[in-house]
Amino acid sequence: MQTDYTLSGRIVSVHTQEIYPGTVHVSNGRISKIVREATEATHYILPGFVDAHVHIESSMLVPSEFARLAVPHGTVATVSDPHEIGNVLGIKGVEYMVENGRKVPFKFYFGAPSCVPATPFETAGAEITAADIERLFQRDEIKYLAEMMNWPGTLHRDPVVMEKIALARKYGKAVDGHAPGLRGEQAKQYAAAGITTDHECFTADEALDKLAVGMKILIREGSAAKNFEALIPLLPQHYRSIMFCSDDKHPDNLVEGHINLLVKRALAKGNDLFHVLQAACVNPVEHYKLEVGLLREGDAADFILVDTLDDFNVLATYINGQLVAERGTSKIGYTQSEIINNFDTDEKAAEQFKVAAADATRVRVIEAFDGQLITKEVWADAKIENGFIEADVAQDVLKLAVVNRYENALPAVAFIKNVGLKEGAIASSVGHDSHNIIAAGVDDESIARAVNLIIQSKGGVAAVGLGREELLPLPVAGIMSAEDGYAVADKYAAIDRMSKQMGSTLASPFMTLSFMALLVIPSLKLSDKGLFNGDTFAFVPVTE
Repeated sequence: MQTDYTLSGRIVSVHTQEIYPGTVHVSNGRISKIVREATEATHYILPGFVDAHVHIESSMLVPSEFARLAVPHGTVATVSDPHEIGNVLGIKGVEYMVENGRKVPFKFYFGAPSCVPATPFETAGAEITAADIERLFQRDEIKYLAEMMNWPGTLHRDPVVMEKIALARKYGKAVDGHAPGLRGEQAKQYAAAGITTDHECFTADEALDKLAVGMKILIREGSAAKNFEALIPLLPQHYRSIMFCSDDKHPDNLVEGHINLLVKRALAKGNDLFHVLQAACVNPVEHYKLEVGLLREGDAADFILVDTLDDFNVLATYINGQLVAERGTSKIGYTQSEIINNFDTDEKAAEQFKVAAADATRVRVIEAFDGQLITKEVWADAKIENGFIEADVAQDVLKLAVVNRYENALPAVAFIKNVGLKEGAIASSVGHDSHNIIAAGVDDESIARAVNLIIQSKGGVAAVGLGREELLPLPVAGIMSAEDGYAVADKYAAIDRMSKQMGSTLASPFMTLSFMALLVIPSLKLSDKGLFNGDTFAFVPVTE
């Protein structure tokens, strides 16, 4: 690896808000000096991008493979919340992510998960205690207390919640928030407890309330939740308190782009270049105290080359002075990864997914929304056949099931609208946050078959229909593959296409499906223990 070299181009200095011709001198992975001088090079040199909040696990890739797919887009670092694997394997899972990330020249920074399990209303595979969090804070890679989803506990100053926040303060760590819809006085109380960020704002007004009390707002654009259009108007006035993040990014979407896409869109809307780069590069580094260079003398040599400030195509990515991607091609090689898991349940029979009609005439239905994590509670007339309530394709009311993957138990079954399937079923063991198996379909046989494909492989995403069966195995914690990331992306894209050929109208059917068990996001969700109202934090009956 070349350790001492120079690169010339048009230097984009975010800190001084200047663009000038010059040469960057790199020595032993750091920038030894930047010289202003005439150059014939027409490309631009600027700091690399940082994803300010992402669950690596949602890419279905282990960290080393996530890095391979991210660097061609100019990403040099991530602020990663490992609570997905934490819910499956506890602190052992978090440590797996840290160690796997060390295999590659990429800057992974992780949080200590604050809410594992996420709620007491579902079955998770592990618990992460305050003592575990303190142990994690001893590691250099652990930079913050990850999203505090228990906002009611935060507002009421629950002793366990406050103990975890106090540990973050003790070790000088930031505390991430997660409080969709919280506004006004409640937002003020949430911030006063020590919460410093939120990535769950759906409207500009909500974000403004949180900005007003000193919180930083993350503009999120992932595979499921997309809040860029609603929040980007805040950037001109609040660029020092805004960051960009993906939160959850499926592998096929990661192949297409990452934070660079948000940068392009923000610039296309006429935003100031330096404001955009402040959000995409500088703010995450400063807020989380990351060891990421920002194109200054003495910094780590983490920077990118782009062709023009209009097209913003990434030509090369450097991390610690090493060329890790060039002209769309990753230079990070594939490395084998260990398989660890927590999966122990028997296959299910179609009869276990039946819902007895009894005296019911209506069913309570989860209404899903494309591009959002929130849902709505609606009612539909029950379609009854032979004493059982069936999916009603004509109304687009399908069956939804959650199967406990940690022990043998009967499936929890409810109904969902807006998935759009006309036949068959889709299923996934990526089911936030406890990662039980979640499935949606038009008939019990297809649902059972899709679920059993996942049980047989101890994790995966599956589609059954059109006379076919497709499976992407996810043997690492039941939520990630250890295979080549590009091959995983191709396989996932094929299953995604199949689900749409079966009738799904969702942009990302499996990503939306994975959030239908996320109880901390209103209004109606399904856990392995039953149908749950996220507004009242109580279970509710499926029928009336």
